[in-house]
Amino acid sequence: MMLFNKTKRIQYLGFNDMWFSVVGILILSLSTDYIFNNSFQSYPLALAFYSWGASLIITICDWLIIRWILIFLRKKYPDFSDDVKRIVIFFLAIVTTIFVVDYVGGHSIQYIYRLLGKNANYFTQLKVLLPVTLVTIMIMAIYEAMYYYVRLKKSIREEEQTKQVMIQAQLDTLRNQAQPHFLFNSLNTLRDIIDQDSKEDAKGFVDNLSNVYRFILESGNTNLIAVEKELKFAKAYVYIQSERFGDNLQMNWNVPENKLTSMIVPMSLQLLIENAIKHNIVSRAKPLIITVTIKDDFLVVHNKIQTKSTKVPSTKIGLKNIEQRYALITNKLPEITSDGIQFTVSLPLLKLSDQKKNYANTNH
Repeated sequence: MMLFNKTKRIQYLGFNDMWFSVVGILILSLSTDYIFNNSFQSYPLALAFYSWGASLIITICDWLIIRWILIFLRKKYPDFSDDVKRIVIFFLAIVTTIFVVDYVGGHSIQYIYRLLGKNANYFTQLKVLLPVTLVTIMIMAIYEAMYYYVRLKKSIREEEQTKQVMIQAQLDTLRNQAQPHFLFNSLNTLRDIIDQDSKEDAKGFVDNLSNVYRFILESGNTNLIAVEKELKFAKAYVYIQSERFGDNLQMNWNVPENKLTSMIVPMSLQLLIENAIKHNIVSRAKPLIITVTIKDDFLVVHNKIQTKSTKVPSTKIGLKNIEQRYALITNKLPEITSDGIQFTVSLPLLKLSDQKKNYANTNH
C-alpha cells in the first residue's frame, strides 16, 4: 500500500510524508475541535477527549481520502502543463470530501457514541466548515509546494544533464576537428622536407611527429591542460617546423614557473603558432619572431604581421576552434587584437573553479 511504501510516497508526493501526516492530522483535528466545540474549554477533560476523538476520526478520514485523491490526480496529470487543471480538480475534491465526510462521519460518530452512552456533541454547520476547509487547503498547499519544488529540481537536473551531453559532443567534435587539421599541415611540412632535405632529416621529422601525436592521443580526451604540458607540446611542434624553416622561425618563450600549473585549452597554443607560420612570411630576409609570454593571467602570443604576397586560403579552423572551446568551458574568452603591425591573441589562464557549472562533469 502507498501509505506504508516509502519509495512510492516519495515518488508521488515529493517527500516522505509520514511524520508530516501525523503532525498535520493532529493540528487539523485540534483546530477542527476548537472551531466546532472548543471541547477542552467547554467540557470536563474526559468528555473533551471524547469530543476531540470525534474530530480526530473525521480528520483522519478527510486526510486519507484527500491524500488518495492527490496521488490519483498526480498519476493522471503528471506534466507541468496539467498543473492548473489538476489543482482546480483537487480544490473541488477537497471541498466535496470535507462536506461529505463531515456529514456522514459526524452523524455516524454521534450514533455510535449514543449507543455507548456518550455525548460527543458533534454537529455540522456551514460557518465552521468553511474555516476547516481553508485550513485543509493551506495544509495541502504544502504538499503541492513540495511536489512542485521536487519536480522543478528534477527538471532542471535533467536539463543540465542534457546540456552536458550536448557540450561534450561539441567539445569532442572540436577536438577531432583540430587533430586532422594538425596532421594535414604536418604532412605538408614532411613533403617539403622530403623535397628539400635528406632522407635522414625526413626520418627524424617522422620520429618527432610520432612523439607529438603520442601526446595528442594521450591528451585527446582532456578539455583542460596544464600550461607546462601545452608548452612541451608546442615546443615539440616548433622543433618539427624548424626542420623546414631553420633560423627563419624564431621563438621567444617567457613563461614564469609559477604559471606552469595554470590551465588552458589543449592544442590552443600550438594552433596559434601554426596560424602565425601559415599566414606570415618566414624567410631569411624576414624571419618570423613569435613571442609567448604571460600578462595579467593571460598566455599571450604575438608576432609582427608579415603578410604573404600570395594569401594562403584560410580554413578559419584555428582561431574559431579555440574560441568555441573556451566559450563552452568558461566565461573567460580569448582576446584577439590586430593593429596592422602586431597580431596578438591572449588565452585566459584558467582554474577548475572557472569552469561553467553545466560543464563541470564533462571532463573524461
